[in-house]
Amino acid sequence: MIVRFLKKESKTKKLMGALLFTAYLLVLLYFTVFSESLGRTGSGSELRYNLVLFTEIRRFWIYREQLGMWAFFLNIFGNIIAFIPCGFLLPSIFEDRRGLIENVFAGFMISFIIECTQLVFRVGSFDVDDMLLNTSGAAIGYLCWAAVYVYVNRKYQERKVMIREIELED
Repeated sequence: MIVRFLKKESKTKKLMGALLFTAYLLVLLYFTVFSESLGRTGSGSELRYNLVLFTEIRRFWIYREQLGMWAFFLNIFGNIIAFIPCGFLLPSIFEDRRGLIENVFAGFMISFIIECTQLVFRVGSFDVDDMLLNTSGAAIGYLCWAAVYVYVNRKYQERKVMIREIELED
């Protein structure tokens, strides 16, 4: 039943995927731009940015004990985990755009837009390390989607063969 639903390309499934992706983007926008619990309060007039790759990742690693493991986990793994749904949902919605490069690039662009928004509204910092981690999350999400897609297609093909064999016996 689930395999048949996942395999079937329908307008309802696309609409559900698009609504789910929109909800995901709104939650992502909230946590990356508006969440006071993550220090997104528009803290000042200065622009904060990091344009040197691995600077913030290295800083969080070196000072992980002073910053606390939660801050370390949130910065490193939170940025990856936050973009896994992006890499999973995009190819589910756009079946004509299911390539790895296209989906990882889309994740990168969404991350870039968020980082620019944080910079412009001064509610965080523009950080190339975050973009690397976010893009990695999108790639992981895509690989998860691809694994599910292969599994569903295999089950669907097995079911078709089984139905054909039953029909031939009758």
